[in-house]
Amino acid sequence: MPFTNPYDDIMEAEVIIRKYEQKDRDKLAKLEKRCRTSSVDGVTLSEKTQGDPLCRIRCYPVHVMLVAEMCKTQEIIGVVQGCIKSMGTGNVRSCLTLGCLLGLRVSPRHRRMGIGSRLINSVEDWMMQNGATSSLLATEKTNTAAVNLFTVRSYYTVIGPLTIHIRGTGFPFKVSSQDTKIEKLHIDDAISFYNNKLPEKHLYPMDVDMILKEKLSLGTWICYFRDDECVYNVKKDKFEDFSSRTQGSWIVFSIWNTCKSYLLQMKKSFPSNRRQNLCLGSGRVLSCLKLKTTEPVEEPFGFLLLYGLHGEGPRLVELMRSVWKFAEKVARTIKHCKAITTELADADPLREHLPFDSCTTCIDDLWCLKHLGDRSGENHSPMIKGPMGNVFIDPRDF
Repeated sequence: MPFTNPYDDIMEAEVIIRKYEQKDRDKLAKLEKRCRTSSVDGVTLSEKTQGDPLCRIRCYPVHVMLVAEMCKTQEIIGVVQGCIKSMGTGNVRSCLTLGCLLGLRVSPRHRRMGIGSRLINSVEDWMMQNGATSSLLATEKTNTAAVNLFTVRSYYTVIGPLTIHIRGTGFPFKVSSQDTKIEKLHIDDAISFYNNKLPEKHLYPMDVDMILKEKLSLGTWICYFRDDECVYNVKKDKFEDFSSRTQGSWIVFSIWNTCKSYLLQMKKSFPSNRRQNLCLGSGRVLSCLKLKTTEPVEEPFGFLLLYGLHGEGPRLVELMRSVWKFAEKVARTIKHCKAITTELADADPLREHLPFDSCTTCIDDLWCLKHLGDRSGENHSPMIKGPMGNVFIDPRDF
């Protein structure tokens, strides 16, 4: 029997769902503060979007933000974001028009009243109107309320686990191998590489060229051992398929600057030389980041995202450490950047080569999928089956 909520009929008359307008910005900021501000051991944090509530979805050509507004008071009590993108679904090279649900928020004192379900239904209707046949979202595995909302009330199916790995830039780092070399790829070479490699993945964005050309993407690099220098020669006019010409080890990676999208504002400094579990709530990227500082932190901070990770060869552990160290050096050149993060499916073979240590925080996410138009839970999307393995994480979702 479908789940029913006694508040649904009441809130149906008192609340309207409509598109976000510029005049809603201050009200939305108050909602975000109510939802996102938290205090842990005297540390208060809140999200800062630099005056642009659409920053997370603006990079998508087709996007929307919907708000739930009280009819009498015009108070904004809920919000959800959605976007449309074309995704490849594996070796068969089939294309799926996919809607992505992001940033669902409901005011704490208006929860359990059906507002979240109405926002989800409304953004799904918008997705279908714009050609999407399925909806994808990610939520924290430990957020029981959110998992139940999506899987029980809204009939999403869990299709695979993801893990977010975060490491602050202020930690001591074991010196990486001096035998490794990192070179930046020309953007056309990077696009060519990803277009050739991504069809092997279960799920990947068809517009990878737009992602790499976006100003938030800092570039794409290849990391390899110096004695395997035949892997790639930056002086060549054409980027060849180096993976077919060498038995060496290599990793290709790209970096996305989320500091340009939003920053996290520290409201109160915390004692030095002390670990803190800080509930940040910056989208689905950070929910709990462990920071170890040598001095009080009072300014905003953001992070870089490693994405498009793909590696081959027997010596990936050393290369991954070099990649992470390189990203840390890049982070130090960017104002307010305090951490490096990446997200991989649990079945991704590269995951076991990440530089895990006591300074690395891991957050478990769940990917959920739904066939749009199914409000009964009887039908499931047949497009994606089996465990999510070597997946290209879309950095725009961050």
